[in-house]
Amino acid sequence: MSHHGVGLRAVTRSVAFLTAGVLAVPLLTACSGDQEEDSKPLAGQDIAPADRALLADGGTLRWAVDSVPETLNTFQADADATTTRVAQAVLPSMYRLDANGRAKRNADFLESAKVVDTEPKQVVLYKLNQQAVWSDGREIGAADFAAQWRALSGKDSAYWTARNAGYDRIEKVQRGANDLEVKVTFSRPYADWKSLFSPLYPKDVMGTPDSFNDGARRKLKVTAGPFNLKKVAKAEGDVVLVRNPRWWGSAPRLDGIVLHAVPRDKRAEALAGGKVDVAEIDPAEAERIVLASRKKATPLQGPGAALTPARALRSWALAHGSDDQAAGAENSARRKQRDAATKYAEQQRSLSAFEVRKSLEPAYTQLALNGADGPLADERVRRAVARALDREELVGLVLKPLGLPAVPVGSHLALSGQAAYADNSGALGGQDTDEAEALLADAGWVRGGPLGKPKKKDGEKVAGGEGKKAGVQSAKPKPSPKASQDDGKDSGADDGTYVVGDDDKPYGEPVRENHQDPQGHQGDQGNQGHQGHQDSAGKKNLAQDGKQSLQKHPERGGAPGAYAPKGTPAPAGAAGALAKDGKPLTLRFVLPSGPGSATLRAVGDRITRMLDRVGIRTAVTKVSDDSYFKDHIASGQYDLALYSWPASAFPATDARPIYAKPVPAADGSLNVEQNYTRVGTDQVDQLFDQAISTLDEGKSASLVRKADARIWAAGGSIPLFQRPQLTAVRKNVANVGAFGFQTPLYEDMGFLKKGVTSGSKSGSTSGGSPSPRS
Repeated sequence: MSHHGVGLRAVTRSVAFLTAGVLAVPLLTACSGDQEEDSKPLAGQDIAPADRALLADGGTLRWAVDSVPETLNTFQADADATTTRVAQAVLPSMYRLDANGRAKRNADFLESAKVVDTEPKQVVLYKLNQQAVWSDGREIGAADFAAQWRALSGKDSAYWTARNAGYDRIEKVQRGANDLEVKVTFSRPYADWKSLFSPLYPKDVMGTPDSFNDGARRKLKVTAGPFNLKKVAKAEGDVVLVRNPRWWGSAPRLDGIVLHAVPRDKRAEALAGGKVDVAEIDPAEAERIVLASRKKATPLQGPGAALTPARALRSWALAHGSDDQAAGAENSARRKQRDAATKYAEQQRSLSAFEVRKSLEPAYTQLALNGADGPLADERVRRAVARALDREELVGLVLKPLGLPAVPVGSHLALSGQAAYADNSGALGGQDTDEAEALLADAGWVRGGPLGKPKKKDGEKVAGGEGKKAGVQSAKPKPSPKASQDDGKDSGADDGTYVVGDDDKPYGEPVRENHQDPQGHQGDQGNQGHQGHQDSAGKKNLAQDGKQSLQKHPERGGAPGAYAPKGTPAPAGAAGALAKDGKPLTLRFVLPSGPGSATLRAVGDRITRMLDRVGIRTAVTKVSDDSYFKDHIASGQYDLALYSWPASAFPATDARPIYAKPVPAADGSLNVEQNYTRVGTDQVDQLFDQAISTLDEGKSASLVRKADARIWAAGGSIPLFQRPQLTAVRKNVANVGAFGFQTPLYEDMGFLKKGVTSGSKSGSTSGGSPSPRS
């Protein structure tokens, strides 16, 4: 789902943040949102940097990607991460991101760019690099800028554009004093003007609706980067890039780059088979590569990992028993097991040629709370959910096993290192069970209340109901009893849902899946408690599409959307559930079920336990990865969900549609843009509007921080952790790996000369690798 390492501006952000509801505290002058903080990235790049002189001339780098793109036009709705990667390598960009996630001038295309007038209108003057030409020999100039502005301005509906932010503020684009100057005049002030014209397409693509809509979906005849697009071979799963002979910058060290589509769960096999040299991988594959590079093997990995001594003895007995039919079947199974083990060992030998380069991805995972209706329409309940969570524990669950900095994300709008970053989480407050219970009591949710048929309510609010403010609290109730430590056991094959307490038995710890760690431990039911599972599974598509509806099963009773599989025993444990108006406090928690989403399920399991402690029940439903986002997140069929958003160097522009207050459309539906939590406020909208219109960068960043503090105070979206970025790279490949914030420099990628080891002359190392879990 997620944005999955997608370019920060090249495509529309594909999954959700959250917007704020009405503030519980009208003034937040004590929050860090009004302060300027000079932060640094939590983790640096890990790309095995090497001087260009140490790289061999030539070679083709084979790079695993998720898919062959449906379009090569980054401004179309179906653009994806591969679209962005191609654009970075073959098209001009006026600005690109540095290691701190900040926009920096790209000297290969731009000699200078600055605001030369603010009155009566804002005017930006671009001075282009005089060597910058398209691959057909034509100079890059004002005609290309003007064509892109007209296509993306939103004035002509014949252009099928995904976004027009910023371009809709341009009044005109003109040639300057000479062919190398482009003058852009804005109708309204625009602080994020550096976000524009990156990438820049030739006028041949942007000039007409037909060429925009269809001309750049499968081919780019004219390019202007260190590489050209040779072909898109969908049948073979390849996008082939080759050197651009007209490139004026540093000559590429590689002859070409092949972007090869490989599913996430097949990447270790593709690396071992020599099909790719670079692949972003999940933690389980990273651990496997680390062991291979250390020439270490363990019986807890591979085809024999699940073979216990008891099973081995039983297998031997069957294979040598008197039942010929059973012996034959068992001997066949044992041969297959041996063949699989042999293949696995061969793959491990091949994987020893790779290493894992790791950093933090410029994206973060958050818990979203749908405030459209139900209990979470009340701000007090949203804040109670937030106060029940121990974010440090959740971050540690994901990042500590990988050896990455386990620091909770402190902002919705930027990440540590970026100009607008400040930790505003204090506007909401940290984990506090007593405070969470008091908020719930103030909202009318009481422990042990009568459960009956819920009363139908008329006129429920849709766009993030405010409920009663969280500032006035009733007397605090007694602390809730500790939830049972017994998580139960799960075969892993059931994607059903269990609601605690709907079987007229005492309320306690809900039954959830046990997340198997890489070593196969299932966790002691009696002793594990809230230390939980240290699951290392992958992070693919943290926001995906979904197609299960949460339907009530009347024959089982209980809350809509969830039921225990037949025969599931009720958990023993604590006192009665929280209830209000005869209805239990149960939140629908939707999680993806695929193999690449095990990290999310592990985090979701831990969140569920934390909510149990304050009396909030959860109906956990696992849905297919392919439909998680579309049919659940985007359509609002959830109460709680986990998904990710990419960071942006231009939050005033990019976060605006995510936090915009939903408004009724002409047909009576609710226009939420990308605000999938349906929570919004005029106050946050106004701060974004002010930030985008303030040309003073410092003042604009301060306004963004203030908006973030108010988003935190509303408790509608809870940032958790910056996503891990794990990349398997062949050891003799340099300047490639976990890039972090920085835009890759494709011309500097290459294979080390023979006899040169990674980092030997550049004063750097090849980067650490995640340690295998004990």
